[in-house]
Amino acid sequence: MNSPDPYKSKVAVITGGSRGIGYHIASALIDRGTKVVIGNRNDEEGQKIAKEFNERIGSEVAAFLATDVTKYDDLKALFGLTEKLFGGIDIAIMNAGTVGNNNILGAFSPLDGNKNDMLMQEINVGGVIKGNKIALLYMAKQGKGGVIINTSSTSGLYSSRGLCHYNASKFAVNGWTRGLNKDLKNSLNIRVNAVCPTYVETDILHNLPNDPSSRKLVELSAKASMKSCVNAFLQIIEDSKINGETVCVWPDPVGVKIEPGFEKPELSISRELAEFAPEFEKIQDELNKEKVIEAIKLAGI
Repeated sequence: MNSPDPYKSKVAVITGGSRGIGYHIASALIDRGTKVVIGNRNDEEGQKIAKEFNERIGSEVAAFLATDVTKYDDLKALFGLTEKLFGGIDIAIMNAGTVGNNNILGAFSPLDGNKNDMLMQEINVGGVIKGNKIALLYMAKQGKGGVIINTSSTSGLYSSRGLCHYNASKFAVNGWTRGLNKDLKNSLNIRVNAVCPTYVETDILHNLPNDPSSRKLVELSAKASMKSCVNAFLQIIEDSKINGETVCVWPDPVGVKIEPGFEKPELSISRELAEFAPEFEKIQDELNKEKVIEAIKLAGI
């Protein structure tokens, strides 16, 4: 089911929105009538992109705030600025991420007191979780629902040699996305989905393992088009039936494809549990409505 007006009069927050996938998503939304606020660390780059969008449209439709996605205060400031400038948030895209550097991707990285091991998780996983928690509070306060999209990867669906840290971070993003959607879709009318691109021609490819065989593997791998990648985000925004999904972006001719999540085997579920499940869902939805009110107060949003 397509939303009647998925873009015009809508407002989006995008982390990591000044380059690569994030930039192209922001550009597509701006062209469709959505106002966009970008958050990322590079102040000069972000201000430049916001200016570019405003000049293209001929009015103030974009803004930027320097944001470290690992910090709640930065994310609260980003969403607070968005609400102040444009009146609310309808779309939240948590796109900021990293593959780190060539020293922290594999199982044989230095034992350095967890600094490098956890750096990628703090950005790729922590940035998504913290951004989602702030986004849902603003959307719940507005009372009109919304859509949250997390940029994940096909590396969160299958493993790759030499990328176990990155695999772990993206498997976590997919698990969080599916779990959070169950908590929000009925109680708060907020949809949560993940977009999982395979290799796309962006700066991130330059930070993959640099041994000759790994570089050759990347070079030989077919790349997904940026057009298909952007279309995956637009499809989620437009189609209200897409809930808790991992929407993959493969090289053409496959393109955008929703990958089904794991379901428990029917024989592993007792009849009593199956009968109680609908009641449990209703109880949890009502509890979540109470919990979010308290969470909004505690956060000072």
